[in-house]
Amino acid sequence: MLNKQVAVLTIRLILGFIFFFQGFGKVFKFGLHNVYKNFFASSYGELLPDFLLLCTTYYTSLVELVAGIMLVIGFKRDYALYALASVLVIVTFGHGLKEPIWDLSHVLYRTILLVGLLVLPKELDKFSLDFLIKKDT
Repeated sequence: MLNKQVAVLTIRLILGFIFFFQGFGKVFKFGLHNVYKNFFASSYGELLPDFLLLCTTYYTSLVELVAGIMLVIGFKRDYALYALASVLVIVTFGHGLKEPIWDLSHVLYRTILLVGLLVLPKELDKFSLDFLIKKDT
């Protein structure tokens, strides 16, 4: 049983850190306006309306940051996973819209880890804030 619990913890931590550091970089290192201007608008400006690109920049970056740290500490895990799943769908749509055949490796392994956590029994996630909160009630 401990092996399964450590496996769930490992998946949650790796996925959480991947998203957290990506969001952290966008928000604090590059700045959201620079991410919007240099990545979103420059790549998708001819394909999608400006307001949609701006909203997408802020939404995906902030969800990666906040939901990533939620996964790391194990707080409201499923809600964090749902939010991150929406980011993966948005990223997949955006890349596919721009270039129908693109490198899926950045999205695919995150999706596999995310879906793995969603289908594994939540009871295995014992090393989490959610478990501690539930244990005290």
